[in-house]
Amino acid sequence: MSDRHEPPRSALSSPNGLGTAADGVVLLWWGGCERASPPGRRHTMSTRTKLRFDLQRTAWMLLMLLPLLGSCHRQPSVVIAVIPRTSGVLMWEPEHGGALATALPQGADIYWNAPTREDDIQGQIALVDRVASRSYQGLVLSPDHALALITPVRRAIARGLPTVVLGSPLAMPAGNGLWYVLNDEQTGARMAAQRLTAMLGGKGSIAVLGINPDITGIVERARLFEGDLAQSAPEIRVVVNRSGSFNLPHEQQVAEETLREHPEIDVIVTMTATAMHSALAAIAASPEKHIRVIAFDPDSLTFDSPNLDSMIFENTRRMGTEAVQLLLAEHRGISQPAVTYVEPVLVTRENIHTDEVTQLTSMDWRPARMRWKWSVGP
Repeated sequence: MSDRHEPPRSALSSPNGLGTAADGVVLLWWGGCERASPPGRRHTMSTRTKLRFDLQRTAWMLLMLLPLLGSCHRQPSVVIAVIPRTSGVLMWEPEHGGALATALPQGADIYWNAPTREDDIQGQIALVDRVASRSYQGLVLSPDHALALITPVRRAIARGLPTVVLGSPLAMPAGNGLWYVLNDEQTGARMAAQRLTAMLGGKGSIAVLGINPDITGIVERARLFEGDLAQSAPEIRVVVNRSGSFNLPHEQQVAEETLREHPEIDVIVTMTATAMHSALAAIAASPEKHIRVIAFDPDSLTFDSPNLDSMIFENTRRMGTEAVQLLLAEHRGISQPAVTYVEPVLVTRENIHTDEVTQLTSMDWRPARMRWKWSVGP
């Protein structure tokens, strides 16, 4: 006779609801409670008693599962829709991170959707209309077009949807359900003017490319930059400023024409990522030209080209945080300012690896607690 005990079996898997303990005591599960009988004796149950035991056991199991089932279907009381110009790019994914990191700790959630391209105006209008027709508690929108998005935003506000326009404004005043969280174009223009003045020693010729007339903030940025430069460094001449778009072939053509027609240019200031890529490609095709580039709103965090001097990033992560915080406060009945400005950040080869820049430009939109943590070893 062996002294080795068999491992215990669960009562749920034992015949007749019986489980055998390691010491030989027979355990009977009765409504979730154990009863013991001496070794050598077995409980005998009638069919009626067994049925009652099974019903009780099933009832206890359902009672234990109810909290879990409830948590699976529990929905946040506040869901805010966030629609950037596009997604999957360096400029807008940080906004996603800022919005989520603000919403989740306060019991809210974020619905994130965007057009696949920045020039897909109809696609963004359709998204705004879809959000306005559903039960969201707020909308954060970065418009692809200064005029085309006015009517959809008015429709959304008329349906009672509080709306924050982020990054660049629309041609409609704040108030009555509309707020603005905007890039501080004046600060960005001053950053570029100061950087340019230091590069050229206060004297030289420049071009300004990519002034997209569909984005109010970009037009204002170019105006403020040229005004600041004229006041602080009057000997730096803007020999050409060209309107632009998000169309890469068009921007490449503009950059090539600019270099061909104005060989005296020392620096190009680009207002969009599309203009930046086009200018750098045109310069690379003319290696005899030693032209440097200051780029607004880039879509990559690299200094692969020796001609790229610096980049000025909109702090969309902070804007996303401010916009969601504003809507949550309004939802609780706390009045918020009509317009908030967020300063951009100048990125150079010297500060590109700092914690501030790394956090600002992170493409990982998940809050820290949602990220996988990998380790090697114990």
